Amino acid sequence: MAIVYDIYQREAPQRLPLLSAADPSRVLVRRHGEAVTAAQFLVHVHAVAAGLPAAAAAVNLCEDRYAFLVAFCAIVLRGQTNLLPSSRAPQAVDEVMAAHPGCYALGEQALDPAPPGYRLMPSLDVALPPETSTSQGDTSWPMIPAEQVVAIGYTSGSTGMPSANEKTWGSFHASNAGNLGMLQAAVGGHVEIVATVPPQHMYGMEMSVLLPLLGEISVHAGRPFFPADVAAALAEVPPPRLLVTTPVHLRALVESGIALPPVAAVVSATAPLQLELAAAAERCFGTVVLEVFGSTETCVFASRRPTVDEDWSLYADVVLHPQPDGTAIEAPQLGTPVTLADIVSLSDGGRRFRLRGRHADMLEIAGKRASLSDLSRRLLAIPGVQDGVVFQLDAADALGVHRIAALAVAPGLDEHTILDALRRAIDPLFLPRPLRLVSALPRNETGKLPRAALLELVHHHD
Repeated sequence: MAIVYDIYQREAPQRLPLLSAADPSRVLVRRHGEAVTAAQFLVHVHAVAAGLPAAAAAVNLCEDRYAFLVAFCAIVLRGQTNLLPSSRAPQAVDEVMAAHPGCYALGEQALDPAPPGYRLMPSLDVALPPETSTSQGDTSWPMIPAEQVVAIGYTSGSTGMPSANEKTWGSFHASNAGNLGMLQAAVGGHVEIVATVPPQHMYGMEMSVLLPLLGEISVHAGRPFFPADVAAALAEVPPPRLLVTTPVHLRALVESGIALPPVAAVVSATAPLQLELAAAAERCFGTVVLEVFGSTETCVFASRRPTVDEDWSLYADVVLHPQPDGTAIEAPQLGTPVTLADIVSLSDGGRRFRLRGRHADMLEIAGKRASLSDLSRRLLAIPGVQDGVVFQLDAADALGVHRIAALAVAPGLDEHTILDALRRAIDPLFLPRPLRLVSALPRNETGKLPRAALLELVHHHD
């Protein structure tokens, strides 16, 4: 059982374990068909940590999930901070490094071009000495100061510029306790995770890094992308299996028709999960589809099963305070309340909530109101539209109204056909102009749509 770190206790623990439970033989990672134990993992962590330079922070660019786990813990052991850009694109990495002078970048692959000060990790495929790869009864696991800032996560930029969010080891212990409690209630104790999301993203960090470290859960080292790769990765781990994914990857799995090994549950996040897709996934794979709610700023603090309930259930000790322009969140992992732009209504004595939209998502034109998320949902509901989004442009017209634009992936349809369908579903005031047909939306690794990329695509068409 993971140690729960309650930041509201008067006498909070000063140091917390890097790994939960002193069991050197527990399987932490499944990699290349082999089981990697906690003891083997720590040998690699210490070896990598010994070779790291003196610095305050490092950009963790590892793509292999095991390499990321090793690098993450090695950086933490050196008292340094993992910098987690919103993507591994050179510009995103350069911007993060510029904000942290003197930092370096670390990865397991040769990069060309490589960021300044890039360091290549030693091979993690070397055979370990027998005395270090088996349990010797050593329970002296590393302990980390609870207040040490172990990571700085950057938002995706879907609503503007990426912003930095510090995470302490104590806050990660607290947020992991919430996720672990949710999974234990839904699927029981131990699960084997396969994740399609990168570990640099906070959702990927919580579900594929912290859970194995602090929850006595095993994780597959890969990050499968195509449906066949996901099926193969799931087949490489024993049951009960947990697939951590996004609506974009889940839709691809459903539409592929590929068979999956038995999956105890699917967890989805990063974008709203349509009820129809959740129901289709449950039918196709004979599983339970769960959706978690959170942000880079707050970490996950609520969950639901969309096919059963529209309302979200809060994690233990989370309190919401609805406000006119959003919602303030109190949670064990937060030192002070964080306000998100989401508008909610509470029920069940404040333990459940329903989303009503986002403050920045709401539109008002000529006294009429609509939400961008609802307009996007209606666009996606048009037969033949495979992907799409409605958003507001920066520039205002002569009357001061910000135009609404849309991008759609709809082979076989033209713009007039889509607009005619939208006219039957929404008020004409909210028809997107321009509406552009594109071959693909500029989604990032987690399926999100950075606003800058959307604007660039519209302007490119113009």
